[in-house]
Amino acid sequence: MGLTNGQFSLMMALSGQWKPRLGELAEFLAMDHATMTAAVRTLERRGLVVLAPDETDARVRRPSLTPDGRTLVAQALPLWRAEHGRLAAELPAGEAARLAGLLRNLG
Repeated sequence: MGLTNGQFSLMMALSGQWKPRLGELAEFLAMDHATMTAAVRTLERRGLVVLAPDETDARVRRPSLTPDGRTLVAQALPLWRAEHGRLAAELPAGEAARLAGLLRNLG
């Protein structure tokens, strides 16, 4: 699909109703601000994300998915789910659930 794991995660984070500032999105995805800005700019050049000024503070930028970005997420999500299903099937019994629990507890 032409996306890195980080780009897919970023786009998934923007696929709901949440309209974060760039800094909030970076914190949510555990990325530094420079990496976040570079990732968003790459997706913006592809027409998948748009950066808009905040309604109350023009210095603040809020990324959001474009219609093309939403379409790509919808196409990529079944592939992501299938791949995670294959990975889970390769793990010993109960290991996928254990690892998912560990990841949930990190936050």
